[in-house]
Amino acid sequence: MTDKDEVLRVENLTKYYTSGYILTKKVLGAEDVSFDLRKREVFSIVGESGSGKSTVAKIILRLINPTSGKIYLDGKDVFSFDKKAYWRRVQGVFQDPYSTFNHFYTVDKPLMDAFSLLEKTSSKNKKYSKTERQEIIRSILEKIGMNPDEILGRYPHQISGGQMQRLLIARSLIIGPDILLADEPTSMTDASTRVAILRELLRLKEEGMAVLFITHDVGQAYHISDRAAVMKDGRIVEIGSSEDVFFHPQHPYTKNLVASVPKLHIKWNV
Repeated sequence: MTDKDEVLRVENLTKYYTSGYILTKKVLGAEDVSFDLRKREVFSIVGESGSGKSTVAKIILRLINPTSGKIYLDGKDVFSFDKKAYWRRVQGVFQDPYSTFNHFYTVDKPLMDAFSLLEKTSSKNKKYSKTERQEIIRSILEKIGMNPDEILGRYPHQISGGQMQRLLIARSLIIGPDILLADEPTSMTDASTRVAILRELLRLKEEGMAVLFITHDVGQAYHISDRAAVMKDGRIVEIGSSEDVFFHPQHPYTKNLVASVPKLHIKWNV
């Protein structure tokens, strides 16, 4: 790939959280994190809980501000974008989909609301009628392998975690971003649904989207990624092609992480 394929660049990103009201102290979230994300690519950030990967994700989504460092979208500082215009191009799918949906409304509402962001950030001043919105929603749900008649009209508690994750992907597809940030999107799913979500992310990549995949699962990261970065204690300790990172690791932490992946043909001795 060439530089023209780059859509997002993260440079020396650092985040310190402040805890305490009287005796305050700084807690490291991420330090000096740098990488780029390219078109038609799945780039994974891998690490254990507390490694800093979700902090990086939240900063990229502009949910929190960095202490220092820069992020560029097509060469432009992301903090110079209007937030709605930025979210039109960069969308997120989160670890806990239930926290994204209001439990007092059916799942139709956030799907319908997605059109508001689309209309406000469109240069064509396109307005979608209720019928058009409903038709698009049904078409997208079918596209990602969901039956609209089994989903629409239901409340979040009536739908599984895996279905909720796919609804978040459907919401993103309505908006049509250039980048999809998926933060542990399979954490609340069973094995079959997990595969379906990963395949959907790969399909989006083939259609031209850039996918930033955040996970603690080395196996998933290898199978879905073109490139990967491994984080430990807020820092990237290794970065490269998924083949190099997971089959020829250089850093001791990466080696231990890869070695900890259970092998199906080997039983554990307690």
